[in-house]
This record gives sequence, structure tokens and C-alpha cells, in this order.
Amino acid sequence: MNKNAIDNEIRLETRWVAALVIPFLVVAFVILFMFPHETDKLFAWKIQPPMSAMMLGSAYAGGIYFFVGVVRSKQWHKVKVGFLPVITFASLLGIATILHWEKFNHSHVSFFAWVGLYFTTPFIVFFVWLRNRNQNAGYLGDEDRIIPNVARLIMGIFGAVTLTISLFLFLQPSMMISLWPWTLTPLTARVMGAMFALPGVVGLGIASDKRWSAAILILQSQGFSILLILIASIRASEDYNWANWVSWAFVGGLGLMLISIVVVSMFMRNRNENHSS
Repeated sequence: MNKNAIDNEIRLETRWVAALVIPFLVVAFVILFMFPHETDKLFAWKIQPPMSAMMLGSAYAGGIYFFVGVVRSKQWHKVKVGFLPVITFASLLGIATILHWEKFNHSHVSFFAWVGLYFTTPFIVFFVWLRNRNQNAGYLGDEDRIIPNVARLIMGIFGAVTLTISLFLFLQPSMMISLWPWTLTPLTARVMGAMFALPGVVGLGIASDKRWSAAILILQSQGFSILLILIASIRASEDYNWANWVSWAFVGGLGLMLISIVVVSMFMRNRNENHSS
């Protein structure tokens, strides 16, 4: 057997961590996406307006999709691009929790779950990433396909722009609050910053790895999140300030991103089929 194929195996503790995280994400998704008006009773803190709650829930849904893929996958390179974004996302939420400690419901069980998750996940996920990071470094399998350079460049630019928005949301929340399509608080602005950091790091990660198989899972999970955010935007359309052009740019940008993911996926699938034939 090819040594690279052996070295591409996912270490067992990686699946354990993924399986442990999934139930927390499922509960959080149900609370935030299904019951966005009840966060004061059900969640770690009261999130207003509902659009903010549903957007965070959508991010968790993408996380569920990704970590289920980690549990099911047998090859590290197919999941590795998603780990640094998760570390970044969780780290920023942990920092936001410390900065806005007084905003949380300290007596609610969801608060203990939140603190337990975001004060430990960045370190645990970083550990499993370190344990796996040298597995199959850049090896191109016989059936693997290369992402066109133009597509990788676009992904990289998208990642850099999205990460810049994330930094402004996290470091300059007051400025971004005045620009945002719906009402934010300093805490929810920083939570938005964490959510924007995730696809930003994803874009940079895909740009740095030419293998399509390394991008499929994380792109699918991001597409799933975007679809749910668009659904949330319909459900909470009254939360948007439609007189603000940023509202239209936000929704239109999400729609364009989702279409781009679908188009690229179809293009690469057809490319694989043509190669096989």
C-alpha cells in the first residue's frame, strides 16, 4: 500500500472530539434557529433581534454538517481545511465571552455549556489539528482533481475580504453597528465577527490547497450555513433595515456565494466524470 495513503488516516481522537461536539451544536441550533424569540429563557444570553440568533444557529448547522463529515471520513486531507476556521471561530467567541461577561445568564445551564465549550474547544481542536497536520501533506491521489488557479485566487481574495470584515466587527464593533443591516450590540457584533472569521479562514485554506477533495466537505458545510441564513433572512425580514443598501448587499452577497459554491461543485463534478470517461 502506498505510504501516503497510510499516512492520510484520521487519528481516532479526532473522531472522538467531533462526536463530542456534535450534540452541543444540535441543541444550540434547535434553540437559536427554531426558537429565536426565546433565547432569554433557553440560551446563554438574550440575543436580539431574532436574525442574530438564527444566523448563529445557521453557523452551528454548518458545524454539525462538518463534524458529521469528520466522523464519517477516513482521510485527513478531506477534513483538514475546516479545523483552523473552527479554532478561530471558537477562540473569538471565547474572547467575546470574557469581554462581555456581564451580558450572560450565569444561572442558566446553557451558560455553563457555552463556557465549557468555548473555553476548551480552541485548545482541544488545536491539539487534534497538531496531531494530524503532517498527514498526507499535499499528496495528490490518482483520482484527485486540481482546483483551477483562478478559482483558488477568487477563494483567497474572498477569504481575505471576509476576514477583514471579521476584524472590524470584532475590534471596532461600534463602527460596524452603525453600518449593519440589522440592530447589533457590542456582543453580537463580536459574535458576527467570529462568524465572518470562519468563512474567511476557509477561503484562505482552500486557496492554499489545490486538491478539490480537500475543499468539498467544508464548502458543502458553508453552503448549508448560507442557505439557512437566507431562510432566516426571509423569516426575520422585519429585522432588516431595507433602506440601508448594506442590507441588499448582504443578502445579495450571500446568494451569490451560494450560487458560486453550487456552480464550482457542478463544474468539478463534471470535470471528474469527463476524466473518468
